[in-house]
Amino acid sequence: MDDKQRCGWAGSNPLMQQYHDTEWGVPERDSRMLWETLMLEGFQAGLSWEIILRKREAFRAAFAGFDPQKVALFNGQDIERLMGDPGIVRARAKIEATIRGAQIYNEMQDRGEDFAAYCWSFTSGTPIEGKVTDAQTALSAILSKDLKARGFKFVGPTIVYAWMQAVGITNDHVPACFRKAQISGQTRP
Repeated sequence: MDDKQRCGWAGSNPLMQQYHDTEWGVPERDSRMLWETLMLEGFQAGLSWEIILRKREAFRAAFAGFDPQKVALFNGQDIERLMGDPGIVRARAKIEATIRGAQIYNEMQDRGEDFAAYCWSFTSGTPIEGKVTDAQTALSAILSKDLKARGFKFVGPTIVYAWMQAVGITNDHVPACFRKAQISGQTRP
């Protein structure tokens, strides 16, 4: 057991601490990874993030490594296969939303619109130094509205805010957390 100061949500659970210490809040610039994380946040709705982390590798296997080109081609048989997969969250609406999300992602790419550039355009490409006070922000509401207008599902302001925190669009590590200063001003290539 270490004596590092962490955000309270990481608790004493080794899985959550590992996620907190290595991934959460680090600015993500890879389009595919941003999309994967957004889709997983949608699956998390109504559940704990720990459940999604425990199932993340099964999700990746079930959704072809979250390759949007492949997922966009999933059909009714794939939906039934996924509904029978005990390794993932078996919610038909969330599965269908992920397939549609892949199609939207690909449509954006086909128009020359890079998903990472799109996501980061809401902050001019710079992470926001946040203060965790609410389950959503004005920015998450704006981004949520835009994602919904594009056809994405399970992207309400609260889900979008959790995603923004996870991918480092906002740095919401609490001031006493050892990761706050490490991530401040950091950009991931």
